[in-house]
Amino acid sequence: AVVSTQSTGGDMHIPYRKAALPQKFKKLLVPGKIQHILCTGNLCLRETHDYLKNIASDVHIVRGDFDSNTSYPEQKVVTVGQFKIGIIHGHQVVPWGDHDAIATIRRQLDVDVMISGHTHKLEAYEKEGKFYINPGSVTGAYSPLERDPVPAFILMDIQANSLVTYVYSLTNEEMEVKKIEFKKSVPDREE
Repeated sequence: AVVSTQSTGGDMHIPYRKAALPQKFKKLLVPGKIQHILCTGNLCLRETHDYLKNIASDVHIVRGDFDSNTSYPEQKVVTVGQFKIGIIHGHQVVPWGDHDAIATIRRQLDVDVMISGHTHKLEAYEKEGKFYINPGSVTGAYSPLERDPVPAFILMDIQANSLVTYVYSLTNEEMEVKKIEFKKSVPDREE
């Protein structure tokens, strides 16, 4: 069985709101272990982009409202195994972080998994048979929308119609990991 590992994160705001990634995260995000990086934007610097490319050769980034790189698209759809994954930064969602508005964009993109950021609030949930992820801010950068953002990122293992999400967060320098499993419903075949 083939397992594909993705890292999902964003809203880094390096160096404007945070100096760097947390050291405990850097120890986990090493080259050779992750096949794809799906990033919700706000990298801010070319060096951050280069760092991600060093971790995985297949890096997908959408443009955040603080990214100066205009070549990043506003939205992107990536297929990994049996899953179509949509990525947006989230500043285009009104009101910001609204689950119904994000669900509307998910339907427009026709994806199984919707990844959005901008609020710096870590969320992973299933709704109406689809999976939604907001990886929060990998650096824990300040946000006017989230009082005390916690540094966080997500690793996803995809195998057949199963997506296992590992949510990594740092609270008071202590690493927490939560596991969430999502199974894509497979339509019955008619004979």
